[in-house]
Amino acid sequence: MFGAPGSGKGTHGRALGGIPHFFHCACGDAFRSLRPETELGQIFLKYSSQGQLVPDDPTVKLWRHAVESAMQSGRFHPKTDTLVLDGIPRNVHQAKMLKDLLDVVALFYLTDKRENLVTRMQRRAFKDNRLDDANLDVIRERLIIYEKETKPVLNFYGKKLVHRISTSGRPVETFLAILKRVVKLK
Repeated sequence: MFGAPGSGKGTHGRALGGIPHFFHCACGDAFRSLRPETELGQIFLKYSSQGQLVPDDPTVKLWRHAVESAMQSGRFHPKTDTLVLDGIPRNVHQAKMLKDLLDVVALFYLTDKRENLVTRMQRRAFKDNRLDDANLDVIRERLIIYEKETKPVLNFYGKKLVHRISTSGRPVETFLAILKRVVKLK
């Protein structure tokens, strides 16, 4: 799942992860589940509270740990399950770091108008207790960083893998568009 903050990556990634043989792994959820007194928890709080991305090494380390934990607990079976990534890679350097670990078959590029993204982030700040989405200045900073650092990941993977999907309609319409593309890929 790929797109700006508030584009629906988590919503649709979780839904796709609920289908047998798909496993949703959200890097942001892994960070938010960290205890604040841990070293990684402190790093996450420092950066996310300012709308900035957590540095690459701790991000990839946390992602690897989350995937390994899912494998050990039997929730993710790499030989039979499709890994649905959400929130990683966040920049070209992370994509390069993960190149030998992933066989990327598609990027579902979720798009919408900026004002819709902001509205969604503000709504989930209160609904999901996402403090990183409560401050309008932090939201603006996150969107600027997305344009500058994350969006170039699309070029890294190339147009052939990118499937652009509008999230401006109802969530069920967006998910149906995703499912249609998944069926074609299988």
